[in-house]
Amino acid sequence: MHTLQDPLVGQVLDARYRVDAHIATGGMATVYRALDTRLDRVVALKVMHPALAVDATFVERFIREAKSVARLSHPNVVGVFDQGAQGAYVYLAMEYVSGCTLRDVLRERGALQPRAALDILEPVLAALGAAHRAGFVHRDMKPENVLIGDDGRVKVADFGLVRAVDSGTGTTGTVLGTVAYLAPEQIEEGAADPRADVYACGVVLYEMLTGRKPHTGDTAAQVIFSHVNEDVPPPSAAVPGLSVELDDLVVSAAARTPAVRPHDAVALLAAVRAARSALTDEQLDAVPPQARTAAHDNADDRTSVIPRALGIPAPLPVNEPDDVQRTSVLARAPAPARARTGRFGRFGGPPRSVLVAAGALLLTLLAGLGVWYINSGQFTKVPALLTRSETDARQRLTDAGLDVGDIRRQYSDTDRRGTVVATDPAAGERIRDNGSVGLTISLGPQTVRVPDVTDRTLAVAREEITSAGLEPGMVTDEFDATVPKGEVISTEPAAGTGRRAGSAVAITVSRGAPVDVPDVRDQPLDEATAALEELGLRTEVAAERVTAKVPAGEVARQFPRARTEAAEGDTITLTLSKGPEMIEVPDVVGDRVDDARQTLEAAGFEVEEDRGILGIFGDTVRGQSVEAGEKAPEGSRIKLSIR
Repeated sequence: MHTLQDPLVGQVLDARYRVDAHIATGGMATVYRALDTRLDRVVALKVMHPALAVDATFVERFIREAKSVARLSHPNVVGVFDQGAQGAYVYLAMEYVSGCTLRDVLRERGALQPRAALDILEPVLAALGAAHRAGFVHRDMKPENVLIGDDGRVKVADFGLVRAVDSGTGTTGTVLGTVAYLAPEQIEEGAADPRADVYACGVVLYEMLTGRKPHTGDTAAQVIFSHVNEDVPPPSAAVPGLSVELDDLVVSAAARTPAVRPHDAVALLAAVRAARSALTDEQLDAVPPQARTAAHDNADDRTSVIPRALGIPAPLPVNEPDDVQRTSVLARAPAPARARTGRFGRFGGPPRSVLVAAGALLLTLLAGLGVWYINSGQFTKVPALLTRSETDARQRLTDAGLDVGDIRRQYSDTDRRGTVVATDPAAGERIRDNGSVGLTISLGPQTVRVPDVTDRTLAVAREEITSAGLEPGMVTDEFDATVPKGEVISTEPAAGTGRRAGSAVAITVSRGAPVDVPDVRDQPLDEATAALEELGLRTEVAAERVTAKVPAGEVARQFPRARTEAAEGDTITLTLSKGPEMIEVPDVVGDRVDDARQTLEAAGFEVEEDRGILGIFGDTVRGQSVEAGEKAPEGSRIKLSIR
C-alpha cells in the first residue's frame, strides 16, 4: 500500500509519456500505466530503479536486451515499443495488458480444472517456443510473468530482460518467489538453455493442477535443496484421479536431468496438445478438491480478478432446470364434477362468490404466466463462442436453438485464423428463442510490408512506417561515411519483409563519417578550440575548474577522450586547469635520506637526490632546494643535498 505520492506520477518523460498511475514495483524496476501522447495509446512504462541506473554496464545490458525483445513479434508476448532515458530515469515503453496475472488466478481459485490449466499453458508455450527458436531464453518463468487480459488472452512478460538482473535478491521472500521455479542446473551451474524454461513450465503446470508448489520450505536454501535433490512428484499424488497423461507431462517437463525433458517449449507444446487430445471431457473438466469454489466464490462477484473471458468455471447461481421452469406453472385439467347432494343442492355447485374467487385466481395465474413468457420464457442466452472455430460456433448456436446471423471477417493480431473474435449479441446477453447471432471470424494477423525508408530523415521514416501499419521501434546511431548524418541507414526487419501489422520496426540512423578526437590537453583554450573546430567539432567549457599540474588556463581534461570517434557537429567538453595547489614544504634537513623522501612525497612533491662526489656514501640530508616553510606547487621537484 502506497501512502506517499510517487514522484513520477503526473510527470511526462521525454515529452511523450505521461505517467498516470503506479502499477507494481519489482526488484529491478517500477511499472506505471502511462499515456503515449504522440500515438494516443495507453502503455506500460517500466522504469529502472535510479540506484541501478547509475551502473553503466547494467543499463547497457538492459537496453541491449530490450532491443532484442522488440524484434520478437508474437501475439502471446508482451511487446516492447520504445526505450529511452531522461535524467536518472531509464525506461521501457511496453504493451499495456489490462487484466490480472496467473498468480492472481491461483490465489483466488487455488487449483484449476485441467482444461483451464492447459488453456493457459498452451499460449505460454507458444510464446516461449517462438523465443526459443529465435535464440532467447526467458530464465524467470513464473505465474507472476503470465498476464491474462480482460478478454482472456494470455501473454508472457519480461522476456529476456531477466538476463540483465543478478541472480541474488535482497529479501528472503523475494528469493523464495524466484527459486521456486529455477531448474537444478540454474542453481548448480548458473546455466540456462530452453530446457530451463521447460522445467519452470512443468512446475507452473503442477501448481495450476494442485494449487501448490512442488517444493516448499521456510528458507530459500530449503527450496533450493529440494529442487536439486528431489523429483517433482506427479500431480495425481495430490489430486487423486488425475489422468496419467497429465502426470507424464509434469514429470517429463520438470525432470531434474535436462536431457530427459522436452528440448524446448515447441516440443513441450506438442506434448501438451497430444495429451489434451487423449483426455475426455470429463477428465478435462474434473474439479480438483483444492479448487476454491465454495459459496463465497460467486460467479456474479464483480470483485473477482479473473477475466470472465478466460473461461475458468465458477459456481453458477442456483436456478431450477429449464424443463421445471417451463412446466411447473401448468396444472392438470380438472376432473369432471360428480353429482353431489348436500347443502349446495342436488347439483353440488359452489356458491357464486367461490366461483368469482376461483376465476380471479385463474386470471392472476394466467397473467403471471404471460409476464413470465414475455420476459423470460421466450428468451435464451447467447452461448460463449470466443476462440471457437466457425464450425464449432455454428453447431453450438444450433444446439441452443439459435440461428447464425451475419458473418463478418476481420484481421486479428491475436486470434487464430477461422476462430470467433466477437458475437452480436455478446455472450451471456438475452435473445429470443430462434433469434440470430452474428459472428465475427478472424482472418488471422494482417501482414504488411516494411517500407524502404533508407536515406530518409528519422522523422519522415517514422511517418512512413506508421502509414504502412507498423510501429516505429528502437532507434540506434551508427557511423557511416556514405550516408549523411541524420538519415536512415537500415531497418530491422529489412525493407520488403512481411510483418504483422502493428509490429515494431527498429531504425538505424547515420551519425555521419567518424571523426578521430585529437588530444588537446595541456593546450591553451584558444588553441584547443581552434584544433577541434577545424575538424567540425564544437567545444563547450565545463563550469568547473580543477587543480592540476597543468598551468592555469590550459585544458586539464576533455570528454570524449582523445583517440575516440565522434560525429561531425558533436560537442567536446573541456575542463580548464586553475593551476597546481601551493603546498608548504616540510623541513627534512638532518633526516635520513629514505625518511626525507617519504615525507616529501607524502606532501605531494617529487624528490631528486644530489650526492655529489662527497655524498656517494652519505645517508643524511644536509640541504633542500626549497627552504622549509616556503610554498611550492604540488608535484614540483625538491632537490636534496646529501653529504
